[in-house]
Amino acid sequence: MGRTITGHGVTVRITEVEAYGGSEDPASHAFTRTPRSEIMYGPSYRLYVYRSYGIHHCANVVTGPTEIGAAVLLRSGEVVDGIDLARLRRNHPAREVQLARGPGNLAQALGITLDDLGADLLAEPVAESGTAVRLGPEPARRPRIGAGPRVGVSKAADVPWRFWVEGDPTVSAYRRSPRAPAPEAGP
Repeated sequence: MGRTITGHGVTVRITEVEAYGGSEDPASHAFTRTPRSEIMYGPSYRLYVYRSYGIHHCANVVTGPTEIGAAVLLRSGEVVDGIDLARLRRNHPAREVQLARGPGNLAQALGITLDDLGADLLAEPVAESGTAVRLGPEPARRPRIGAGPRVGVSKAADVPWRFWVEGDPTVSAYRRSPRAPAPEAGP
């Protein structure tokens, strides 16, 4: 959290993510190993990109260890460089906080597509074109982090693996999947 990701001329400070435990997590794309999820079983810091609802791309960072299929979905962020390009890609939303709010919007602002699947996020940028997708350095100061259930999943819906920078306006709203069972009552 707080780390940046740069893609195709835009840089975003990550403010919200969701973790997925791969072969041990029924909400994960890697719960069942398929050609689509194969990248998630490889080395850490690779980009797993998929289409959501047939129109949006979503970007995940593979976290490993190898053969587990674990990854972190990039849910939201703040555009910190390349704002004009992000606005153009996002069809000029009214407010800057909306440029990369939500996983589809974040990937769109960064220009991430299926062509970026498997990108090594720790590699040096490609020449001077700026087309590589890469993670920036760890932040000097860790922000205050909140945690709660993941958004929109119907299986393992109450697992508190959604993390966000507390109080940040770019964090997306929590929406429980209508297909998820009712939350268990507390003590």
